[in-house]
Amino acid sequence: MKLHPRQIAGYGAGDAANNLAFSMSTMFLLLYYTDVAGIPAVLAGTIFLVVRIWDGVTDLIAGGLVDRSSSRWGKFRPWLLFASLPLLLLSVATFWVPDWGLAGKLIYAYVTYAAMCTAYSFVNIPYGSLAAAMTQDPVERTKLATARSMGYALVALVLAVVVSPQIENSADLQSSLTWTTSVFVVVGFGLYLFTFATAKETVHREVEQVSWKQSVASLRTNRPLILLCLSSLVLLSALFSVQTMGVYYARDVLGNANVYIAIMLAKTGTMFLAAPLAPRIVRRFGKKAGYTGGGVVAIIGFLGITVVPASMLALAIGFFVVSGFGLGLISTLMWSFEADTVEYGEWRTGVRSEGATYAVYSFVRKVGQALGGASASFTIGLAGYVGGASVQTEAAVWGIRLASGLVPALLTVLALAIMVAYPLTEQRFGEITEELRQRRSERGSETSASVSEA
Repeated sequence: MKLHPRQIAGYGAGDAANNLAFSMSTMFLLLYYTDVAGIPAVLAGTIFLVVRIWDGVTDLIAGGLVDRSSSRWGKFRPWLLFASLPLLLLSVATFWVPDWGLAGKLIYAYVTYAAMCTAYSFVNIPYGSLAAAMTQDPVERTKLATARSMGYALVALVLAVVVSPQIENSADLQSSLTWTTSVFVVVGFGLYLFTFATAKETVHREVEQVSWKQSVASLRTNRPLILLCLSSLVLLSALFSVQTMGVYYARDVLGNANVYIAIMLAKTGTMFLAAPLAPRIVRRFGKKAGYTGGGVVAIIGFLGITVVPASMLALAIGFFVVSGFGLGLISTLMWSFEADTVEYGEWRTGVRSEGATYAVYSFVRKVGQALGGASASFTIGLAGYVGGASVQTEAAVWGIRLASGLVPALLTVLALAIMVAYPLTEQRFGEITEELRQRRSERGSETSASVSEA
């Protein structure tokens, strides 16, 4: 099914709304914890590890509940309407840690961040599942993935431009962040309403409400999903290590937090370039080749980030551009791969479980995000980073370099190696979808014949 541009734009708006809460936390929450709330880096890293793994567990719960839901608005869209506002409000609370002493701060941080991540699961799981329910056309799905990536990239750019100057120049960073996240509540809810109004569910499913048992049976034999999950686990660890370190790299390696704006402008600009190219690359070379090519480009950028001298600002930004292009292409194709695994699961078992499939995939991604963010904070903590210090030691600066470059490069190599075994080529996927169409047609004919006989 061909999608209207309004549907594609509406779907992209949903991920823009998601990232007003999610990317705000991945980009700035660690720095907020260490430099504003006064939580030591190693303890902050533990918060990230524990809460994001919990976030993955709530993804699984949300996926099962979503698959069993049904309404006049569809299976997935109502969740965007009712769960999005609590998510945005909890983002405000997460960036407001009261001065209750270290123990009190830790308790508050764990509770608010975990609550925000739980709300995010009940928005993001149905949102991500929508792509597989809107169309079965591989190129159209890549367009949806492109819109999603561009929504993310736009918000990442906005966050860099809006928040980074506050880190460098604000006399009261706590108050400015509270106001900023409060504005995001209004903007984000408007974007969610746009997605709700435009992202219609059109793909037919034989079983409207999928049981837990059916979901498990569908998932455990889904080899493409398993391989995609393993690769994504490693790749997301890489991506979130470098994303968590971005503002640290600008401030402590390059010497000015405002440079983060230039880094994000350049990096996001290349993501805007990479994402629209994804459908063309899929048509020309296929998804696996595009994924591998994007990974190689990202690795080159990561290695450059590790070793570039701090005095060579333009070259440093250039390496972020290179890594951004590679990551932009990979991130776009990931979502398209995930939607394809839904068809494979239905082909294998006869059960279409978009929610459970996306939940498992999202769970693994959350674990990767947890490992990436935690490893980054552990790396700089063990290297001697001191929150709030005007100057960091050389060892701490090298810890930031490693967490921003070398570690992500090695992880990306492993992620590409895993995807070598991914079995769904374009030809094979076309055969599967054609067989599914034939099955549905045969069932439809049998139903019509039964009605006629009656």
